[in-house]
Amino acid sequence: MVMPSVSQNDWTVAKLHALPSDGNRYEIINGVLYVTPAPRLLHQWALHVLLDLLQPYARARAFEGMCLAADIQYSARTLVQPDLFVFPRVPGKPFREWSDVQPLQLVVEVLSPSTRRRDRTVKRALYQAQGVPEYWIVDLDVRAIERWRPESSFADVCTATLAWQPLPAQEPLLIDVAAYFQKVLDG
Repeated sequence: MVMPSVSQNDWTVAKLHALPSDGNRYEIINGVLYVTPAPRLLHQWALHVLLDLLQPYARARAFEGMCLAADIQYSARTLVQPDLFVFPRVPGKPFREWSDVQPLQLVVEVLSPSTRRRDRTVKRALYQAQGVPEYWIVDLDVRAIERWRPESSFADVCTATLAWQPLPAQEPLLIDVAAYFQKVLDG
């Protein structure tokens, strides 16, 4: 269950890092603490399958994709852990810290009962405000991927094909959304 902190809007990244490690995921957005239990296996499998689709395309264009617990910090009062994210690789510049992976080019969240509302509202607004070019919300229940862009007022709901084109001069990656959900949900 997602629980905003009792102390409302006074959480900072420094306070967050002082918490003991207990297996939960902690994020703060605009000073509000969110606690989320570890994701279900199906949630992780959906991310793994999507990363397998994205990674060859991303790497061929000097991007890198990850789906692991990351500390993406936007301010002293905002630190999130996206389910999956893609960022540019800068030639000759290794990445050692989470601050090295910005700017994010794509963020993906897989909906779960404990994060559904936050992913669709608070996190969407955050990523749009930060100018993340694409934010995808994977809804396993309806077998659709919602695509949001910084200027979007409404989601582009993809159930057939999703085209991702981080570099306008290059061919887009075409994801067969139905085949993706079939592999995730039906084996």
